[in-house]
Amino acid sequence: MAEQETWTTLKVLNWTKEFLLSKGIVNARLEAEWLLCAATGLDRVGLYLQYDKPLSEIELSDYRAMIARRARHEPLQHILGSQEFCGLDFEVSPDVLIPRHDTEVLVGEAVLRHPGALSILDIGTGSGCIAVSLCKRLVHAHVTATDISAPALAIARRNAEKNKTPIEFLEGDLFTPVAGRCFDLIVSNPPYIPRLDIESLDIEVRNYDPQIALDGGHDGLDIYRLLIPSAVTHLNPGGWLFVEIGIGQAQEVTQLFQSAGKFSKPIVSLDPSGIERVVGAQRNEDHDLV
Repeated sequence: MAEQETWTTLKVLNWTKEFLLSKGIVNARLEAEWLLCAATGLDRVGLYLQYDKPLSEIELSDYRAMIARRARHEPLQHILGSQEFCGLDFEVSPDVLIPRHDTEVLVGEAVLRHPGALSILDIGTGSGCIAVSLCKRLVHAHVTATDISAPALAIARRNAEKNKTPIEFLEGDLFTPVAGRCFDLIVSNPPYIPRLDIESLDIEVRNYDPQIALDGGHDGLDIYRLLIPSAVTHLNPGGWLFVEIGIGQAQEVTQLFQSAGKFSKPIVSLDPSGIERVVGAQRNEDHDLV
């Protein structure tokens, strides 16, 4: 992108599409538009209404910097600083896992199965996307969210404030911050990538998502082995536990629910790609297996 040339909106978009495609960015045209929107303050319609307008030097400089970052496969969400989830906007950074639309299945199942929940716990809240989305949908519930990462909690608090949701945030590991408390609904999207598989992940995940949010131990199930049996003492009778899972983990996670001895038959829900993504079960009122 030469300095002396006159770069109009359309010319910049065409050049950027080809450049990003050459770097292996699949949705190059669309991403070029989003990045140019960020540089100019226009929306996508505005870009095309002003397709022949030359960019200012400041706009061009900001845009070049963003394109250089994207060419290194830094996630678009980190460059833009936000990601949509469940129809809401969330701040993101390298301190939190970028919200994925697959995780919306977890929110949907929780709302469907226990719409009357009055107390909700989100373990490992990260950006706060699950907690905030549940708070928006189950408006009578008190929502508590925990995370072991202080920087992640800072972002989650800002997201809760931005989306006008009154959430209680606590720092600590698993159930430690809520010792002695019980909830109607517990949800979690824990780390579930087997440690040796992390190096084979897409560069945008392995190099930019926080390792603490990815590493699930040798087989990816370390957190589930702690979380599921411990949840029994933190669920009110009739309460539900829902967890997101990785590909191929449904059977083993289901067995962990069954081994805990106080849950009804687990349900398994599919994401939009048909992959088993969420496992959930209800704590038995009488503490016996169904």
